[in-house]
Amino acid sequence: MQTIFKAIVGSQSYGTSIPTSDVDYKGVFMQSIDDLISFNYNPQIEVSKDEVYFEVQRFLQLLQTANPTVLELLYSPADCILQSSPQFDLIVKHRDKFLTQKCKMSFGGFAVAQIKKAKGLNKKMNWEKNRVIRKNPLDFAYAYEDGKTFPLAKWLNEKGFLQENCGLIALEHFKDGYALYYDETGEIGLRGLVSENSNKLRLSSIPKEMNAQTIIHYNADGYSTHCKDFKEYETWLANRNTQRYVDIAGHQQQIDGKNLLHCRRLLDMAMEIATHQTITVRRPNAAELLAIRRGEVPLEAIIEQAEADIEQMDALFANSPLPQDCDLKFVNDLLLEIRKMPM
Repeated sequence: MQTIFKAIVGSQSYGTSIPTSDVDYKGVFMQSIDDLISFNYNPQIEVSKDEVYFEVQRFLQLLQTANPTVLELLYSPADCILQSSPQFDLIVKHRDKFLTQKCKMSFGGFAVAQIKKAKGLNKKMNWEKNRVIRKNPLDFAYAYEDGKTFPLAKWLNEKGFLQENCGLIALEHFKDGYALYYDETGEIGLRGLVSENSNKLRLSSIPKEMNAQTIIHYNADGYSTHCKDFKEYETWLANRNTQRYVDIAGHQQQIDGKNLLHCRRLLDMAMEIATHQTITVRRPNAAELLAIRRGEVPLEAIIEQAEADIEQMDALFANSPLPQDCDLKFVNDLLLEIRKMPM
């Protein structure tokens, strides 16, 4: 194995690093002919999560897909290049041929997906601000009275009923529908509506002479979805990188500042590719990107600008001279030429 290129990548190359930022490395290597024609071929080597190398054939394959990570290596700032070679210089010489219409999705597609997430009102990162708590089945039940429905907990409170003195029977031909009975004395032995830590409503044996107080509907599907979402939230909360989440200025929200920084960066780069057919890795608007990361830019402003730029990006690519795809014969010939170059 011989390394033909190595560079510092990520926030250090973008100009958006902060004191706690890692230093990431990516590179390209070549294997011997014996390795290529035997079982020793290795398309990628991960030294660590911060250091990854691609075999030149794999590297060219990724370039054909307009993969942002590898495309950016062809445009690395000079102060980030740690090692190069004639083989890699040959790829750089033809780097414009790897800029295609695919860049719209590889760069801009991520931005589109993240903006959709940012617009969601039920994002896990904002549950803490909304003080979401684990609910019980009563929060998903509704009582019927005088042609109207009321949250069951509210209805019980207004009636002065204790849930422990209530009893339920399931109604036939009425999915998730129940008749509710009440025993003021508490002596009949009704089982109540829920037990401690219960995940469903409880049924009781009701004496024939008792009259139902109301009919209720229990949104079992809604409760099941809540339980699933809450479990996912707890898992996310336990595993998340809290340093990435910042309070948005003037908003009762938290955002993944690093994620939205990259969303804005990739959207800018996509438009530059369509307009100028080049990639600027060292970002001229690094100060603006860092402000987004710190939560100093209102979320609505980030979303509004991004949505406008997504429309502009679509128009720019539609009118761009960029080809739809790479010339596969050119890529194959390039790989052969690199393989034949003296090491």
